[in-house]
Amino acid sequence: MSDSQVPNSAAGQDPEGRRRSWAELLAGRVKRQKYNPERAQKLKESAVRLLRSHQDLNALLLEVEGPPCKKLSLSKVIDCDSSEAYANHSSSFIGSALQDQASRLGVPVGILSAGMVASSVGQICTAPAETSHPVLLTVEQRKKLSSLLEFARYLLAHSMFSRLSFCQELWKIQNSLLLEAVWHLHVQGIVSLQELLESHPDMHAVGAWLFRNLCRLCEQIEASCQHADITRAMLSDFVQMFVLRGFQKNSDLRRTVEPEKMPQVAVDVLQRMLIFALDALAAGVQEESSTHKTVRCWFGVFGGQTLGSVISTGPLKRFFSHTLTQILTHSPVLKASDAVQMQREWTFARTHPLLTALYRRLFVMLSPEELVGHLQEVLETQEVHWQRVLSFVSALVVCFPEAQQLLEDWVARLMAQAFESCQLDSMVTAFLVVRQAALEGPSAFLSYADWFKASFGSMRGYHGCSKKALVFLFTFLSDLVPFESPRYLQVHILHPPLVPSKYRSLLTDYISLAKTRLADLKVSIENMGLYEDLSSSGDITEPHSQALQDVEKAVMVFEHTGKIPITVMEASIFRRPYYVSHFLPALLTPRVLPKVPDSHVAFIESLRRADKIPPSLYSTYCQACSAAEEKPEDAALGVRAEPSSAEEPLGQLTAALGELRASMTDPSQHDVISTQVAVISERLRAVLGHSEDDSSIEISKIQLSINTPRLEPQEHTAVDLLLTSFCQNLMAASSVAPPERQGPWATLFMRTMCGRVLPAVLTRLCQLLRHQGPSLSAPHVLGLAALAVHLGESRSVFPEVVVGPPAPDAALPVPALFDSLLTCRTRDSLLFCLKFCTAAISYSLCKFSSQSRDILCSCLSPGLIKKFQFLVFRLFSEARQPLSREDAASLSWRPLYLPSADWQRAALSLWTHRTFRELLKEENIHLTYQDWLHLELEIQPEADALSDTQRQDFHQWAIHEHFLPESSASGGCDGDLEAACTILVNALMDFQQSSRSYDHSENSDLVFGGRTGNDIISRLQEMVADLELQQDPSVPLGHTPSQGHFLFGIFRRRLQALTSGWSMAASLQRQRELLMYKRILLRLPSSVLCGSNFQAEQPITARCEQFFHLVNSEMRNFCSHGGALTQDITAHFFRGLLNACLRSRDPSLMVDFILAKCQTRCPLILTSALLWWPSLEPVLLCQWRRHCQRPLPRELQKLQEGRQFASDFLSPDAASPAPNPDWLSAAALHFAIQQVREENVRKQLKKLDCEREELLVFLFFFSLMGLLSSHLTLNSTTDPPKTFHVCAAILECLEKRKISWLALFQLTESDLSLGQLLLRVAPDQHTRLLPFAFYSLLSYFHEDAAIREEAFLHVAVDMYLKLVQLFVAGDTSTVSPPAGRSLELQGQGNPVELITKARLFLLQLIPRCPKKSFSHMAELLADRGDCDPEVSAALQSRQQAAPDADLYQEPHLF
Repeated sequence: MSDSQVPNSAAGQDPEGRRRSWAELLAGRVKRQKYNPERAQKLKESAVRLLRSHQDLNALLLEVEGPPCKKLSLSKVIDCDSSEAYANHSSSFIGSALQDQASRLGVPVGILSAGMVASSVGQICTAPAETSHPVLLTVEQRKKLSSLLEFARYLLAHSMFSRLSFCQELWKIQNSLLLEAVWHLHVQGIVSLQELLESHPDMHAVGAWLFRNLCRLCEQIEASCQHADITRAMLSDFVQMFVLRGFQKNSDLRRTVEPEKMPQVAVDVLQRMLIFALDALAAGVQEESSTHKTVRCWFGVFGGQTLGSVISTGPLKRFFSHTLTQILTHSPVLKASDAVQMQREWTFARTHPLLTALYRRLFVMLSPEELVGHLQEVLETQEVHWQRVLSFVSALVVCFPEAQQLLEDWVARLMAQAFESCQLDSMVTAFLVVRQAALEGPSAFLSYADWFKASFGSMRGYHGCSKKALVFLFTFLSDLVPFESPRYLQVHILHPPLVPSKYRSLLTDYISLAKTRLADLKVSIENMGLYEDLSSSGDITEPHSQALQDVEKAVMVFEHTGKIPITVMEASIFRRPYYVSHFLPALLTPRVLPKVPDSHVAFIESLRRADKIPPSLYSTYCQACSAAEEKPEDAALGVRAEPSSAEEPLGQLTAALGELRASMTDPSQHDVISTQVAVISERLRAVLGHSEDDSSIEISKIQLSINTPRLEPQEHTAVDLLLTSFCQNLMAASSVAPPERQGPWATLFMRTMCGRVLPAVLTRLCQLLRHQGPSLSAPHVLGLAALAVHLGESRSVFPEVVVGPPAPDAALPVPALFDSLLTCRTRDSLLFCLKFCTAAISYSLCKFSSQSRDILCSCLSPGLIKKFQFLVFRLFSEARQPLSREDAASLSWRPLYLPSADWQRAALSLWTHRTFRELLKEENIHLTYQDWLHLELEIQPEADALSDTQRQDFHQWAIHEHFLPESSASGGCDGDLEAACTILVNALMDFQQSSRSYDHSENSDLVFGGRTGNDIISRLQEMVADLELQQDPSVPLGHTPSQGHFLFGIFRRRLQALTSGWSMAASLQRQRELLMYKRILLRLPSSVLCGSNFQAEQPITARCEQFFHLVNSEMRNFCSHGGALTQDITAHFFRGLLNACLRSRDPSLMVDFILAKCQTRCPLILTSALLWWPSLEPVLLCQWRRHCQRPLPRELQKLQEGRQFASDFLSPDAASPAPNPDWLSAAALHFAIQQVREENVRKQLKKLDCEREELLVFLFFFSLMGLLSSHLTLNSTTDPPKTFHVCAAILECLEKRKISWLALFQLTESDLSLGQLLLRVAPDQHTRLLPFAFYSLLSYFHEDAAIREEAFLHVAVDMYLKLVQLFVAGDTSTVSPPAGRSLELQGQGNPVELITKARLFLLQLIPRCPKKSFSHMAELLADRGDCDPEVSAALQSRQQAAPDADLYQEPHLF
């Protein structure tokens, strides 16, 4: 029954020709054949094949004579060599011929047709073919095969074709069988790949055949032939079938007798391909070689395009896990000790790109948790290839930010297991994994030094549980020493494990061993750099080179922090040999010093002031720098750099950035972006000369000067390359996909860019956005806006930024920095800010469209969103109308990156976008009335985008139509006009106190920020006027009896919030605040100061009381000069006073009453009126006579008379008597004396002998105030010598007439006659400096008065002690003698000389004073006796002496 048996033979006849019976035939066979198990098995297989392939069971046992099947040929019917053969004969005709042939031969037609078709396929494949396509058919062959398969499909449809026989026949010609022909058989449904492969008797052979053909197919795909679609489809179908059949958990495809064959073949082929690729990479495959192309193509099948049609992820995950296992375990030739020595060469950037690409494709399907778990399982159960294991760890931490925590947790478990049972394998694994992850830098994993310190730097570490654990640790570390890199030995020595003192010997033994090893390696631990990266994979640098790098890094840290780096301070103490021998010489390299001291000079000065530079070394440095200035040409030669050393890394960085940009528009290259970013990080590190990671720099905050940002040339070039590349990449990526589908490239790029050079990047952004913004092109605006969004996305990992002068030194998060960089002042800056805000907000809404609002709010600064609202309101009047639901627009990022971007349309589209409108409902994001005022005050009207009329209309709309009716929860005023005025006034003053007010041009109004401030003040005037009209008619206009005017409440609250004290900073801030109050008051109606009407039942209004309190408590100290307010506020008050009084029933009586009250409650008002009376009198007279024909009120006439008396006194004619009160006449005379020349004053002062004593005392006090003012005010109009001589003349007159004047130096508020009055006229600073004035007149004290007056000694000692206290506190520095005065006066004004003379005076006076002069002296010395122990001792000694007779003795004091 076999195929080789010929039917025409005499099988059924005896030799004589007689036919034998069936029984005889069977009996004969039984006798001839013995039982053979193998033969029986073959017989079963033949029977099964016959049953499966035979089409006619009735003819099963027929034995028909005929030729062998293998010799069958239909060449007479079908010409395989002719392309038209099949076209000339119909399939039915050929089928009929085959049936006739099979009937004649007695063979099933299915077997006959299968053999015929297989033979035809073999003839087609063996036809002459192009040698370059070893797996593909030619065009001619493909046509023939197509015709043949069409006929085969006919045979199958009519049950005239045996698949099994066809498969067997094909394998007989497998050496000539082409892979494409097999694939066509599968695609056309003739026979599936599974059936064909399972039919092969030798699984190993079929696996080898498939492996060879798949390699050729991969090579052909990479050759970019014209049939690329066919080759890729072939590879995809094969791989999908292998994955589905090889990794299907419970296969239900059981068509074959042995269903186990197909999974074996599939796994075998996939494993062969992977092993081939791994071996090729290990052997160092040459790029663009045939092997390299094959490996690259095969690794590409792990991407989504090849396996994308695999519906079930189960087989795919099992395939990827199996692949990962093979990668990690194939050919484990390296030991752990080899890994310790070589792992620094296995970082992500140094791993072969093909292998990292394979890792990334595996990461797509497997989560970080699954990857780490699988890695842990493989390491625990199998021998591994350490190079691929550790390169896999590097890829894991680079591609997955969350992998850091997973690895830390796993390493912690490994360490716990290791120390619990002394498992050496766990210990080795943990150390290798940590070191490998740390090699990828701080953005991926913490440094090895930090991990080692955290693990063993305290007794809570793994080693602290027992002595056994300590011994295990140091044994392990000691065993590592022969294989260790010097970097890790340095970590262990500089950050040793913390051990109890009784086990200290274990540590010292290890450190000795490590130092010995370092000595063998010729590495000195003493000469290690301050900023040397202990986790770096680089070589150990020479001490001199490392010192130069340390200096550069230390100066950079100092420049950004303003403080000496902690590392340098520690090195000056604990690492003094390196600090003195290497760091300082590198720092103090002689050079030509710049005219404007740079950060290098400032750093040296800071070290010198901290005594960290030996004086001799500093002196030598200064001399060398001076010599360098004399020979600049030599200095230039000494610092010349080789261009190649800087240009080569820069060129490599440019090339790497170019490769990344090329990948942006090619979707097939998106999986290599992380590799390219890692390469960029390495190139950037080389360009900037960073040999350490960022974690070695203790930058907690970044110092940034927004007005004068500066960068070193190398940093400037590198950062410009990075920013330009980011912008170009964004444009390229946006041309292919919207932001939400661009992948994580921007985040990866931003982290790399900012992880190394964040201070430089922010500095450059400051230069671009704040100083060059309007000149930036649209791609730059879009790119920088997107970068700002991604910086906000990672805000938690960045240090805060301290924005330097003129802005206050407040630390800002990085997103808030952009709010400071974007100014809104001129037309150009307004338009640029609008573009930037529109781009940033649009990008964030597109990029994070599926994220929560919290993510959107964290990416953008609230200030930036508020500026966008401000700009849209201001520039587009259509945006001021309420939005309807139909106005909601869709947002598209695409038009923005086009060259002709319409920014107005884009801004309005964003304004009406539904998501943006919902975002504005978040707290702290909606533009408030206060925010609007602060932004509006920054506008410079002369360069505004709006005209004056448009700006006024906008102000009216914003205040009265938008913010006033808006609820307070939405940032409005709830319709409260007083609240609106309060917010406006606070905004005005906040703006002036902030640094932004100084950024305007020099010609702008300092007080209110230019004309915009004037416009805002105009709105305030209108609102205050409206508020006055809204008062209750039953209440006097402008106030309520209990509260007064709201403005004074604002002033009071703000003053309470200011720092109190007499420091220069506090005084200047308070003075600046008060000047703003005064100018605001001057812009408002005078009724604000006094009220609109005086009532008989309440003549002193609440507003008057508030103004008096403001004058007495604040303006007296900061807004007055020499006992008088300025002219403007004085005139404003009196105008308001007359206006209010003229509305009362008896204006004269009311004016007299108010001014009489001023004498006790606010006398400074009256002295101010006296000073400015010449200009004040005409105004008041005109105002009074316009409403009233009677003479001026009596109190105003007293002011008139006082000025007239002063004028008469200084005239040559006889003086009229001084009017009452005396203090008012004295003040008038004092102001008049200031306005005449000194020679005229000396003559007229002789008339003082005829004046009343009280007037002389008051005049002496006012003269003392003038004397102190001449010292305190540098630009005073008062002549210092003149004021001094006036004081001396008045003192002589007082001494001559024996009028006591000592009470002026002991003023208190309880003294109703003098103290309460004069202390409300003189500034507090003047009264504090009275001791200075007292002893300035020392030479004019009368000899008799010092002893005659009992109180003199008490006053003199009190003044001396206060003078010493003033000197110790530094307050006498404000009264230093002005330049250019006479020698006599210079001696009087020098505080040191003054104290010396005063001390000598007291020591001579004390022994000569009578006993009664020492009463109450103990109280005087109780709390101040230690100011001058010698004077105190002299006083106490004299006080304890025997009582004298109180006889008058001639003193010898002067």
